[in-house]
Amino acid sequence: MSTAERLIESTRDLLWERGYVGTSPKAILERAGAGQGSMYHHFTGKPDLALAAIRRTAEELRAAADAVLDGPGTPYDRIAAYLRRERDVLRGCPVGRLTMDPDVIASDTLRAPVEETITWLRGRIAAVVDEGRRLGQFPAESDPDELAATVVATVQGGYVLARASGSPDAFDAGVRGLLALLAPRTPAAPATD
Repeated sequence: MSTAERLIESTRDLLWERGYVGTSPKAILERAGAGQGSMYHHFTGKPDLALAAIRRTAEELRAAADAVLDGPGTPYDRIAAYLRRERDVLRGCPVGRLTMDPDVIASDTLRAPVEETITWLRGRIAAVVDEGRRLGQFPAESDPDELAATVVATVQGGYVLARASGSPDAFDAGVRGLLALLAPRTPAAPATD
């Protein structure tokens, strides 16, 4: 791995663990095993390196989401696969956690890939919901954008609940609850006397 790659990967890890303020250039260099001049040889400074790290994290989140949302099965199956995919629940979402970082949110440049990724994810899930609605899996009156927002909110809220309780059980409960609400309905049998 090149020095620039080690710097990006170290910054990604540190941003996830400590946030922007807690990610010092010294900590980045130590984690990357790089010399003091390395950061400034490859990047203009900490904000530039953080932007590269955030973009990389966003790209990986998109790829992971696409892998399950483009996977086999019905639209419901693909949303269920997205909700149940392997995650480090107690660490939280590496992109979602950045929304809680005041320094990232205060910077238009650092916030942009976070906002773009969340907007993309909502749109991607909305397209799957719309497909399910057209196939009759979801009620015709379902609003794909609202259901997509609910899916994203369940995942991000599930991370918060899991971290607060110290257990992934709260995340899993939120996923099960949402899937029960989204489950395709079969028409009720007519009542017999």
